[in-house]
Amino acid sequence: MAASPPPLLRLLLTLALALTVAAAGKISAPRTPISHDIYHSSDSLLREIKALVARHSDKLSMDTITTSNKGYSADLFVVTFNHVKESVDNGSKVHILLSFGQHGRELITSEVALRLLYILTEKRKIAGVDLSSFEKVLENLVIKVVPMENLNGRKRVEEGQLCDRRNGRGVDLNRNWSVDWGKKEKDYDPYEENPGIAPFSEPEAQIMRELSRSFKPHIWVNVHSGMEALFMPYDHKNTTPNGASAHLMRSVLENLNHRHFQDSCLVGSGGGSVGYLAHGTTTDYMYDIVKVPMPFTFEIYGDEKASTDDCFKMFNPVDKTTFDRVINKWCMAFLILFEEGLRNLRDAQIVSRGTMDNWVPIGGDVVERNVAQKTARERRKLEGLDLGMQELRTYFRLFMLSTFLLMFMFCTRISKNRNRDSGNVFDP
Repeated sequence: MAASPPPLLRLLLTLALALTVAAAGKISAPRTPISHDIYHSSDSLLREIKALVARHSDKLSMDTITTSNKGYSADLFVVTFNHVKESVDNGSKVHILLSFGQHGRELITSEVALRLLYILTEKRKIAGVDLSSFEKVLENLVIKVVPMENLNGRKRVEEGQLCDRRNGRGVDLNRNWSVDWGKKEKDYDPYEENPGIAPFSEPEAQIMRELSRSFKPHIWVNVHSGMEALFMPYDHKNTTPNGASAHLMRSVLENLNHRHFQDSCLVGSGGGSVGYLAHGTTTDYMYDIVKVPMPFTFEIYGDEKASTDDCFKMFNPVDKTTFDRVINKWCMAFLILFEEGLRNLRDAQIVSRGTMDNWVPIGGDVVERNVAQKTARERRKLEGLDLGMQELRTYFRLFMLSTFLLMFMFCTRISKNRNRDSGNVFDP
């Protein structure tokens, strides 16, 4: 009979076996699969959007944009909502650009895009709230929706790579923009945050850049999941912009947070609030380069209790009740954002006022434009006229003084000439 191993060796073998079992259990821990009874596939979602556009061609249109780079091709679908398509945009309409699904694993964001398009066209209620009063606001907006910015990355997730947020060739599209591109923090994860070989190396980012340049949005929202937050620039540093623009952005977000979320959302800069700095992001580019007055990043859902390996559960609701609650809550949030953005942009005179002196806020009574604001605007106009008259009076006085001086000089010279001529006559 073989001798048993010494006690110390038995203890080491037991510990090694326990660690092996624990590691194996961790590796093989079950991951929540995609809830196909709740979520659309990428193909079915896009088909449904195309059908919706066909039914409402008076308000919706859809463009498909394809771009290739070094053998890699990407398609982007852009849906445009214009309440009265034949109307001429005279500068009073607010341009809003919304992007969903920039990270492939965040399926819930594209579902919000689909429901929002339904609300804008067919379903006029959210959780029992009548939205008919919102028509007046919609008449003053042009909204472009990118329902699935990272279609190729979404396909990878549907094929089983549930933790992948990158595009079809492994680049994080929210690190591929030029503002502070390529900088790496100490906790940089090359799998998660690959910025690409150069700014705008990826076709998806190239298309979005050209769309932002041509559309010139007043409001930009990049929609993500992972937590609940309302972010403004900057992502690449722990600060917000200075001046009136920063005050305007923060005012809109704080009003939205107070009105709709009961002050429960995190509000501030992405870099200062989320716990890490992100370089080469879309929102920072929209603010610094495109000069969008209100560029935001919305984080619409996150399960803090989910394992870091269970990505579908971490970034997406897995039951129908939570799914519906998240979608209804954030669709309403977007409608309130449209209302707040329109009002603040016009108060700041970034867009012309149009016909919005009176409007009906969602779920509220008719609101008269603040009389004090009207009076202040009229007072400013009168002050401007008064200032103009003062300047005219000043110029007139200067003109009269100059004329008097010229006449005086002219008369003095004539007098001198006469005296000199008189002296010549009587000179011996």
